[in-house]
Order: sequence, then structure tokens, then C-alpha cells
Amino acid sequence: VQLQAYGGGLVQAGGSLRLSCAASGFTFDDSAIAWFRQAPGKEREGVSCIWNTDGGANYADSVKGRFTLSKDNTRKSTYLQMTSLQPEDTAVYYCQFGESWGQGTLVTVSS
Repeated sequence: VQLQAYGGGLVQAGGSLRLSCAASGFTFDDSAIAWFRQAPGKEREGVSCIWNTDGGANYADSVKGRFTLSKDNTRKSTYLQMTSLQPEDTAVYYCQFGESWGQGTLVTVSS
């Protein structure tokens, strides 16, 4: 199983970013993929998770209405569209499947 997250960067408050997670080594179509984040000095927290059948996702309260997670079974990828970013969204973002984690991508939001 391999997961590779990318797309992070530096953005001003109020801006947007789209993170991607490319997956391989497992049956992607039938799998739930989650995104987590870890801010400096804080524990890792769940951000969003998307399932298989209809691509429905759920979200942490802190990102609900601002982040949208989608899944492309053809490309074996998930996309985390982040809008209205705030400094408190600054963190390393990880995608996860089962016990496997991507390497993380850093999102920095400046005020």
C-alpha cells in the first residue's frame, strides 16, 4: 500500500488550496480514505473521510462548510479542496488508509 499526499504550500488567510492523495497497492474503489492533520505541538486530528459507494464524506466540525473531499476511482486519488483557510488550519496534512499513511504535505496559512 502506498499513499502520496501533495499540494500543500503557503497561502494567505481566506485563500484556498487543493490537496491530492494518490494511492496504489489496494482496491481503491472499495476503500475509505481519510485525511488527518497535525499542527505544531498538537496531536493529529481527523479532518475528513470519504467512503466508497457514493463518495459521501464526513468532516470535522472545524472544517465543515470550508473543506470538500472528493474521490476519483479512475485516478485512484482523493482531493481535499480547502477554502476560507485560516491560520489555525496550518498543519501537516496526511492521507490514510487502514494502517498506511502518506508522507504528509505542509499547509501554512499566514494571517
